[in-house]
Amino acid sequence: MPTVLNRVAAGLALATAAVLTFAPAASAAPAPAASGIHVAGKPDKPAKPGKPDKPGKPGKPAKPGKSDATVTTPDGRVFITDKQGRALQLRGYNAAKYVHDRLNPADIETMADQGFNFLRLVVQWQYFEPEQGQYDQSYFDYVDSVLDAADREGVHVMLDMHQDVYGPVFGASGAPEWATRTDGLPFEDDPANWFNNYFQPAVMRAFTHLYNDADLQRAQQDLWTEVAGAFNEHESLLGYDLFNEPFGEFIEEDGGDWVTASARIESTQISDMYDRLIPAIRSVDDDSWIFVEPTVLVGYGVPTQLRSFDDPRDGKARLGYAPHFYNTGVEEGGDWTQDDFVVNYEAAISAYPTANGMPMIVGEWGVPNSRTPGNAALVAAQVSAMERFASGWAIWYYCASDGGGYCAMNGDGGAAPGNEPAYGPYARAIEGVPGAEQFDAATGTYTVTFTAGAGQSEIWVPQSTYAKGAKVSITGGKAHYNAKKQLLHITAKPGAKVTLTLTR
Repeated sequence: MPTVLNRVAAGLALATAAVLTFAPAASAAPAPAASGIHVAGKPDKPAKPGKPDKPGKPGKPAKPGKSDATVTTPDGRVFITDKQGRALQLRGYNAAKYVHDRLNPADIETMADQGFNFLRLVVQWQYFEPEQGQYDQSYFDYVDSVLDAADREGVHVMLDMHQDVYGPVFGASGAPEWATRTDGLPFEDDPANWFNNYFQPAVMRAFTHLYNDADLQRAQQDLWTEVAGAFNEHESLLGYDLFNEPFGEFIEEDGGDWVTASARIESTQISDMYDRLIPAIRSVDDDSWIFVEPTVLVGYGVPTQLRSFDDPRDGKARLGYAPHFYNTGVEEGGDWTQDDFVVNYEAAISAYPTANGMPMIVGEWGVPNSRTPGNAALVAAQVSAMERFASGWAIWYYCASDGGGYCAMNGDGGAAPGNEPAYGPYARAIEGVPGAEQFDAATGTYTVTFTAGAGQSEIWVPQSTYAKGAKVSITGGKAHYNAKKQLLHITAKPGAKVTLTLTR
């Protein structure tokens, strides 16, 4: 989870272009358009005040299911595929960190209605196992209910085993009290800067015990066995994020340098932990994806030093990479200065997943106040960058507010001012090999390119972005727009180079 305070800084063969306009349908009768795109269905009525605007009932993403296949682009990006073998682009929210905002089925429906097909569901060890060896069935039932709703709505779910400052012993969340060992070292809370609490001797020592003590290692493995065993039958379950923003303890050899310490901790203790947890999950779940995280230092453009990991499952490995993407100055409450942060991050982030053939889903990103000019520019820059290097993302955080903060939505449930790029059109499922994608929220111009396969690709085209309709230019294929579902379906001959552009 982010803080508003300070983190420690550290050649196309094209067919003739077809240009047309589609607009929200005025009747339920399909009306063919000159290009082969059709307008079908009429939008549902707008939602009542206080609820997310629903100009048209969207189509639900295909049921996630499990697939052995991935699609790799020429530049090394890896996409997870759906049951039809289409390359999925995953977009959605982080949600449900706090007891007071746990999710219900209506929340999952809202996410799907907004066109999102992904949820990084925050879960915590302290709630699964408040007493050692005693699992809380009510919490398992809650998670099960969220996955049930996601099954119905076709939303892909990543279970994120979340921690911030280790756990509740330190006024935070994550590991339960019984799994917290400090050797009596001091902890002095910094109320002005919660992230600095990570550097308290007691907190750092707690991480060391988790990584090194055999009984805590076993307990953590048992936890994941229980969790994976309980939920792995859900179609919506994409996989597991093993440990949110892992940290560790500085030692003398680190020389007080976070880069040196992070490299050591990642390459040894954190990698060792993942080597224990992956086979534990595989003992009960051979199908779901397993995602590893680096320390938060990667957010400052420092490449991870995690090792490569083996997946003992039968068949192709299903291991992914889930880094976070936050700007220190913005988290302090400042306005982005449009420095080289995004450029440096993009340059550093892809080497590890590319070398290991892993899909990369950015597990967290977002700004504490998207309404300022610099931060609005940062949101646009981050979305644009992730369209180049990642195959999915989850914005922090699913909540609605007119008062700023990390809530991604405004008080009415639409995009908070400045967050519009995150709510625009995107290629949810590409039949073939994805190419480039770009959206300019200010002008409404969206472009996507791909090399077609034999089936149908699916583009989310929200009426909230194109309230008066959109002009569509397509080369290399044919398109059909369903206004009721807010989906543009594209078909093309296998191997064709398709370019689609939307404008207002």
